[in-house]
Amino acid sequence: MLDNWKRWHLVVGVWILALMAFPVCGRAAEAMNTGISPGSEVTMNVTGDDYLLGPGDVLSISVWKNADLTKTVQISPDGMIYFPLLGQIMTDEMTVAQLTQTLQEKIAPFVPDPQISVEVQQVNSLAVYVIGRVIHSGRFVFNGNINVLQALAMAGGLNPFAKRSEIKIIRTEKEGVKVYPFDYNAVTEDNALAQNIQLKRGDTIVVP
Repeated sequence: MLDNWKRWHLVVGVWILALMAFPVCGRAAEAMNTGISPGSEVTMNVTGDDYLLGPGDVLSISVWKNADLTKTVQISPDGMIYFPLLGQIMTDEMTVAQLTQTLQEKIAPFVPDPQISVEVQQVNSLAVYVIGRVIHSGRFVFNGNINVLQALAMAGGLNPFAKRSEIKIIRTEKEGVKVYPFDYNAVTEDNALAQNIQLKRGDTIVVP
């Protein structure tokens, strides 16, 4: 009789552990469905001429037939780079194409008919923050377009205690702070895809 009692408790315990683990497994499956491993970095190439430069990005700048003016520079936290002959150059709100044009105009008095190439060697400024009830909260760097579901997948998915219908995306812009609601179940089960917005540099996802 005692052995049967112990066996019953063992079975119940296993079922409880399985039920507790199921939501976490579900989040892992959701992450797999996005094609992104939890905690990974999204690596889509968006560093062409229309890429908007940001602090921390590493640039390779070369002037054709002028090895002395071929440099690798990193954009400082205040948006500046240093380039020979020109000194400090502000890159804030500039695309790769705009910076290339600016450098060509500024260096023309020193180098006749300059042919300048600007390439982004390393993207460090594209990052979003995921905080709250996720498996791995923190700062996540990405190299391409990313939406809310993909960012949550990078964070390992929601933990079992997350309030799935009360997620918010906080975005700071020049006009002020904007808050976008995100209902996880509505997006994943009811096709409310308008809430699955494309994220921008510096967005914060809050999972209560």
